Amino acid sequence: MERQIEVPESGGTIDQETRLFDPDKGETRPMRGKEDAMDYRYFPDPDLLPVACEADFIAGIRAQLPELPAQRRERYISSYGLDADAARQLAGDPDITAYFEALAAELDAEALVLAARWQLGELAGALNGEGREIADSPVSPQALAGLVRRIADNTLSGKMAKEVFAAMWAGEGEADSIIEARGLKQISDTGALEAIVDEVIAAHPEQVQQVREGKGKVIGFLVGKVMQATKGQANPGAVNALLQKRIGS
Repeated sequence: MERQIEVPESGGTIDQETRLFDPDKGETRPMRGKEDAMDYRYFPDPDLLPVACEADFIAGIRAQLPELPAQRRERYISSYGLDADAARQLAGDPDITAYFEALAAELDAEALVLAARWQLGELAGALNGEGREIADSPVSPQALAGLVRRIADNTLSGKMAKEVFAAMWAGEGEADSIIEARGLKQISDTGALEAIVDEVIAAHPEQVQQVREGKGKVIGFLVGKVMQATKGQANPGAVNALLQKRIGS
């Protein structure tokens, strides 16, 4: 393809020929010239009648065609905001596409970006680990959509979501019932976190002073202490914001 662009642009002409590909050099080279149609002794078959397709007939056939993978990729990118690689993976296989389309029927476009990451990440990893096809997934699209909703509304942290997904995969039920049974609910309420944050600040004055001196990375240590005190149930973003406010950094 590149050669057929470069030759005319450099003033040359494209010969009608058969070319060989050299895999070692990664290039093609001439093998033999190609004859014209008359040299192949082509002639019309008298038993094959000409077929004239009317424009309406062609339009009708085109209207019956399903959405093609390339069109689907473009729709996923433009309508859902997926990146090109995710769109390619989700649009190429009919079963993978069907699963994602079922997710799309359950979630809004904003949540679908997160859902796509879970389908291509956690779900695909679990399927590969057991040698399953996605059509045989023990976690249905509707069940995964329920989990994504709880991540999106900050009920679950990423770590909690993985625990819930593992329980769903094991057949323990839907996300909401697992969250309720295991007490897995992320703490995002500022009022509920204030006392714990104050205790962590009081217990680590050296690190607090470092944050005040501009060593911003140290705040990660304090966030970790709050997460430890809440057994991982605090919303890290809310904790970080509250620490910044309390410390005055």
